[in-house]
Amino acid sequence: MSYSSVTTAPPKVAQPMTDGKRKQLNVWRLRAPLLPALLVVIAVTQAPFVITLYYSLFRWNLVSTSARRFVGIRNYLGAVTDPVFLKAIANTAGMTLSIVAGAIVIGTLLALGLHRNFRGRGIARTLAITPFFVMPVAAALFWKAGLFDPTFGLLGWSTAALGLGKINWVSEYPRLSIVILTAWQWSSFALLILLAGMQSFPVEVTEAAAIDGAGRWLTFRRLMLPHLRPFFELTALLASMYVLENFAAIATLTAGGPAYATTNLSYYVYLEAFSAFDLGQASAYGIISLAIAIALVMPMLKVVAGIFRTGGRA
Repeated sequence: MSYSSVTTAPPKVAQPMTDGKRKQLNVWRLRAPLLPALLVVIAVTQAPFVITLYYSLFRWNLVSTSARRFVGIRNYLGAVTDPVFLKAIANTAGMTLSIVAGAIVIGTLLALGLHRNFRGRGIARTLAITPFFVMPVAAALFWKAGLFDPTFGLLGWSTAALGLGKINWVSEYPRLSIVILTAWQWSSFALLILLAGMQSFPVEVTEAAAIDGAGRWLTFRRLMLPHLRPFFELTALLASMYVLENFAAIATLTAGGPAYATTNLSYYVYLEAFSAFDLGQASAYGIISLAIAIALVMPMLKVVAGIFRTGGRA
């Protein structure tokens, strides 16, 4: 009787997980709960961008009898020869610079006043930041009827009392009216950031400067102002990103007029899409506006990134 020897493979031994794989697995475990939110963000932001980019390659007017047809980059080339679009770019740049500068100046003055100790400071600070939380359309309607109106407005009454007559601000100074309204609303945002910067200034430095005989103005100009520089940059960056898309004040006060004098890029895209019903051209203008905004914001973002480095700059 013979017995045949049967060879069996040795059991496989599980390889121990390396530290690198374990760390990578832990990272994905932490990221997994964020995936649903990421998918929602992609669906809400990137999907409309792709659709807009697709529409920009077509000649598509909703009130035209012609069928939609592919035209490639002709809509983008048409922007170069469109004088209104070029004027909208200039209006956007001018109004954005004016609004941001005005908001920073007003916010700085408010922050200086509210940085001192006085009775009711908490209430004053709360009232000072309320304009930022007012809906833009509601604020524009209030300014249009309650301040800019030549008959019932406060500014119209003030100019008449000074012997200057009743000035119709929206008609005579349309761009200035938009700048004043928007700068007033964004001054509260500047106040929040600049007041936080002033509160972070070391008290010991102020006391030492006072002992050395430095007055308040000299202390602010030589010590406080350099300390506030990154806060000014952060305010300018964030305010510019939103003011570039200013729409409510223009639509409510001037409707882009007179003669497109207050039409910015956002409002002109709106006119092309919902007044001329030219979806293809409006989509191209929207993509160009986005590219311009990114080109302007990215260098500022690089500068402001130095705030998050220890004593350095980007």
